[in-house]
Amino acid sequence: MGIRVECGILLFILGVSSLAWSSCAGGAVFDLAPRQSHDLSHLLQRARQGAREAQFQLGVAYEAGMGTEQNYTEAVRWYRAAADSGLPEAQNNLGSMYRRGLGVPQSDTEAMKWYLRAALEGHPAAQNNLGSLYRDGHGVQQDNERAIFWYRKAAAQEYGPAEANLGSMYEAGHGVASSAGEAMKWYRKAAKSGNAFAEFSLGMMHLRSGTAQDKKEALNWFRRAAEHGSAPAENQLGVAYENGEGVARDYDVAATWYRAAAQHGMDEARRNLSLLSAAIGRAHARTSTPTPSMASSGLVSEPPPTLPTH
Repeated sequence: MGIRVECGILLFILGVSSLAWSSCAGGAVFDLAPRQSHDLSHLLQRARQGAREAQFQLGVAYEAGMGTEQNYTEAVRWYRAAADSGLPEAQNNLGSMYRRGLGVPQSDTEAMKWYLRAALEGHPAAQNNLGSLYRDGHGVQQDNERAIFWYRKAAAQEYGPAEANLGSMYEAGHGVASSAGEAMKWYRKAAKSGNAFAEFSLGMMHLRSGTAQDKKEALNWFRRAAEHGSAPAENQLGVAYENGEGVARDYDVAATWYRAAAQHGMDEARRNLSLLSAAIGRAHARTSTPTPSMASSGLVSEPPPTLPTH
């Protein structure tokens, strides 16, 4: 049974809003993950004999640091060997190494070349990556219509990141007429495969609708996205609990979600956590100091804390 390995390979970066978050997935599958030295030795032997699948798996092992120390230069070496033999998975991963400048000088032009080779072979991750290059104008002239073309190719294979990207294009009206209905349709398709960005985007669309029922639905999507590692979703849950939007106000739970998002690298969550902590501190200071008139009567005023909203 194959084991899917997350390799940190850049598949898409959604830049529709400041809350957009990148999502990466390697898409590489080992027959057996090379966790022990003899597994890697066997893989290396087959790779040296020219087996392109073994070359690809060895590249993944070096990139991910599985069974060996992480070594991007060696990863590129074995990806290239398999890519030159025509393996689409290796071509896509080699393109990703160029895109991120890992083990090779960063080059969007080279990334474009390798993504295109894999995309023409029908590889959905490469088709999605190619669409993102066209959307962002990296290594090629910016062209939303070409981006849509390649996203559709990958989405036709039920590739979640491409479905999410199509949703974002429809939501923003880039390369297609803006359509909330189409955006939600594609986000829902992507959400079926656990795509965190799609889940978060569905939450935001429901939140913007404004009804009480939509706010509850938004929280359901934020929770699902948070379970799949979405820092923006974790931050949004923090906002909801801090302000009592769709849930009972709970500053401790809000802080927990802000902290989780901050640990995932979201600066906005760090600021929210800092503001919340400061406001709670000020509120506690006010409630612990009696006013002169009340002190004389033995009474202490305990007003509810006033906290910032977002």
